[in-house]
Amino acid sequence: AIRNHKTEKLKLMSNIVVILSPTNEGSEIRMKESQDAAEQVGQIDLRIVDSKQSFDDVAEQCQGAVVVVPHGKYDELTKLAEKIGSLKLVQTPSAGTDWIDKAALAELGVDVANNGGANAVAVAEHAIGLMFSTNRKLDVQIESVKQGTWMAGVEGDRTEFHTLVGKRIGIIGLGRIGSRVAKRLAGWECELIYHDIIDHPADYVAATGAKKVSLEELISTSDIITLHVPLDRVTTHMMSDREFEKMKPTAILINTCRGPVVDENALIRALESKEIFAAGLDVTEIEPIESDNPLPTMPNVVVTPHLATRALESELNAAQFTMENAGRVVRGEGADWIVKPV
Repeated sequence: AIRNHKTEKLKLMSNIVVILSPTNEGSEIRMKESQDAAEQVGQIDLRIVDSKQSFDDVAEQCQGAVVVVPHGKYDELTKLAEKIGSLKLVQTPSAGTDWIDKAALAELGVDVANNGGANAVAVAEHAIGLMFSTNRKLDVQIESVKQGTWMAGVEGDRTEFHTLVGKRIGIIGLGRIGSRVAKRLAGWECELIYHDIIDHPADYVAATGAKKVSLEELISTSDIITLHVPLDRVTTHMMSDREFEKMKPTAILINTCRGPVVDENALIRALESKEIFAAGLDVTEIEPIESDNPLPTMPNVVVTPHLATRALESELNAAQFTMENAGRVVRGEGADWIVKPV
């Protein structure tokens, strides 16, 4: 059963899974979806703890938990793990785990897992949407009609408008999202290449239709580069001045992973100097984006507010996937989708 534990002291139980979330209407809906998934999995004692309480109250109500599922960032996860002592897994309902101190948790014997691709389709679709929008200035077209200027507000030479047919799409990171981008673009008659530090199985790569190339070749020859990597110390600012200088002046950068993967100041310089043609971004280095940031008002940039994952299917998948992984821990099995410290 699902319970709201604000005052009740929990007994130590090996099947306790805690959803750590602020209490609001949206979280109540998500909790119901998680409850339904937990009941399907079985053996899970699912509990809700309001993350807006004091740390001591949160820690008391998490006693005995073997899995904690934080909905939204909770800055005291390591401290919480130390306090309750029984924790085995921090299970995020999202793809990103960059805000979690995985190394500190690992020292306590606590793994961190992501959502197993629950939102992969939504993000892949969004990335392709940004490719299409930047190639056809779709945002400018829509805004021109809304402003009552019809097509008069859509500026640019005809050479600035393109289809995706025959374009070389460079996918950096062929994981759950990148591979879905590739599979969906197959019908768009694109040439697909990728680079990844992970060696994927041959059948996995073959199913995407993408050819592996060096990072240097991908950056220098792609018409569109789309980023699908986790944020860590290796990938921070992996796209900066050096990379933009190597890109084609007609190239487009798409980023739907994490803002700091791109050196934003370098990107602005590259766009202003026409080292690259355009960018489509669902993420920025600072979110919400600062009011004086020029990116949202640049004519060759499309920015969306980090909502690439926003689809009902993503949330339903996340509820199912997180409870299935929690069930593995409850049964004494190894969790899937573990993200190692880097």
